[in-house]
Amino acid sequence: MQGLDWNDLRAFLTIAHTGQLGRAGRKMGVDATTIGRRLRRLEFAMGQTLFEQTREGQVLTEAGERLLSTVETMQNATDALMTRSSTAGQLTGLLRVSLSEGFGAQFLARHIGAFTAQHPELMLDLVANSGFLSPSKRETDVAVLLARPRSGHVVSSKLTDYTLMLYASRDYIERQGTPGSIDELRTRRLVGYVPDLLYAPELRYLSDIDERLNPTIRSSSINAQRNILSSGSGIGVLPCFIGVTDPNLVPVLPDLRITRSFWIVTHQDTQRLKRVRLFREWLHDIVQTHRQLLIG
Repeated sequence: MQGLDWNDLRAFLTIAHTGQLGRAGRKMGVDATTIGRRLRRLEFAMGQTLFEQTREGQVLTEAGERLLSTVETMQNATDALMTRSSTAGQLTGLLRVSLSEGFGAQFLARHIGAFTAQHPELMLDLVANSGFLSPSKRETDVAVLLARPRSGHVVSSKLTDYTLMLYASRDYIERQGTPGSIDELRTRRLVGYVPDLLYAPELRYLSDIDERLNPTIRSSSINAQRNILSSGSGIGVLPCFIGVTDPNLVPVLPDLRITRSFWIVTHQDTQRLKRVRLFREWLHDIVQTHRQLLIG
């Protein structure tokens, strides 16, 4: 690594993590041309091609994969030094957390201010959407997943179980009445996910109740489904931590309960970084504090 510019190495690392020159530039606060120039300078200095250009963006070559491991080790050492040199109890740098849309927007977002208030020098990315960033590929520092990963250089543990139930709006129940059985439920308009856009098999909620139940109003977003149900358009499954927070929603067939789990996952090389460790501990505490909300 002697003679290489650390800024060029940081640009390489950011391209590897984001997959595109434009995204890397936005993350580093420079334009894509600057990022591309730094990459070309690094490749010239090393005498190797580090990325292949594809339609989707930049993909690491074998030489790039080898360099990535070394540069990530350097970055982790730098982060550790920055953490130790910061004032007592304060964290610095960037912490990126990837989690599902519902858990991120409807649960964690309500509590995350307590963590950031404790660590005002820390920058936090809360990536809550349909799909997850990969801890194994270093796309995120922490991920809260719907299932335990079966492969990759990661460390995982169960965060919590949570419960889901059928919900409908009070207006809907007043107009249509409460279904008394699964057979009657089959005659109602159901709300659920778009089957071919499911990003995890754990989201097949209605089939857990009865394989014959099929939604006729479908969305890839759990928050959109919540709004559809709240507007009185049908019956659907929601996590209790979402359903109970909407005063317009009521449980339907409350004996039908679905249990799922959240798993907290980090890369094995970064799990001991102070910002990662403290966030994991804080998240476990928050989940235990609000356990009754999560398990319904």
